[in-house]
This record gives sequence, C-alpha cells and structure tokens, in this order.
Amino acid sequence: MFGIQARSATQVLTRVEGAFGAFVIAVDPAVAPITVANFLAYVDGKHLDNASIYRIVTLANQASETVHKIEVVQWGTNLPEDRKAPFAPIAHETTQATGLRHRDGTISMARAEPGSASGEFFICIGDQPALDFGGGRNPDGQGFAAFGQVVQGMDVVRAIHSQGQARQFLAEPIAIRTVKRV
Repeated sequence: MFGIQARSATQVLTRVEGAFGAFVIAVDPAVAPITVANFLAYVDGKHLDNASIYRIVTLANQASETVHKIEVVQWGTNLPEDRKAPFAPIAHETTQATGLRHRDGTISMARAEPGSASGEFFICIGDQPALDFGGGRNPDGQGFAAFGQVVQGMDVVRAIHSQGQARQFLAEPIAIRTVKRV
C-alpha cells in the first residue's frame, strides 16, 4: 500500500527536514481519512515547521515492569500545557478500521485517550504489534492510529533513534526545520 514504487493515486508524500537530514512519509487519505487530513492540516499550515523530536523510546529506557515494550521516535508540536493546539483533537481511527499495522517505519498518532490526538506523532522502529487495535500497550485496547509510512530516509530515523538516552524525553529536543508536501 505504501511505497514510492507502488504509489496510489491518492497517496501524498511529505518531507521532514532538520539538521539530522531528511525523511519522506507517504500518507493515503483513502485509507485513514481523518488522521491523514489532520496531519496534512498541520503540514500545510506550517504548524510542524520548527517542531521537534522530543521523545525516543528504546528497550533500555522503559520500566522493567513494562510488559509491552516498544521502540519509537516521537515528534510534533510538543506544546506546553498552557498553549492550545491549532486544531481540535480528532476522532480515533483504529488499525482495525484502516487495516494498517504498526510495522517498521509506520507513522502513527500519539494520544492519551481515544479522541485526544492532535499534533503529536511517532515512528515505529521495528514492528510494534502491541500498538495495534487489541494490542496491550494501551490499557483501553484501542491501539494507536497508524496512518502512513516512512518511504525514504529510514536510515535517518534509525540514526535519530540511536540517540536515545536513559530517559525517554530528551533534555534537548532535536529541531525539525520544516515539514512540507513533496
């Protein structure tokens, strides 16, 4: 479904750039319409320009009692709690509804409860089935809303992930210069 060679007529490519290099994400509004529309609204409105990569989850920096360990790179607006997101949170599109899965390079929405996602995203490092609908990472069993795939520059994402520290939240977030349609 995702990939430059097998690009569908409705697929949209976006490029994330920073001092770390760049990577390209493919999204398809025909597959995850609510989540993709939200992401593209952030991209087109330039709300992800000057955003940051602020959380790197590795196997080593999760509590030992965490049953469903994951590996992801989280990024987005990372707004302070007293600052409102530019758009309202979106309805939760489960992987059960979209048919997508949290595989290596999948981009998904960060959230607390279903319907609370807005401008925070994460990229899977390796397959992460615990993040799918019915997976055990989130106690509500709804999983996270996968909506795209890194199709170029996964080596860049892996290099970012390798900068994981003892704590998941980075003391000095990694700056993103711009995110734009390709």
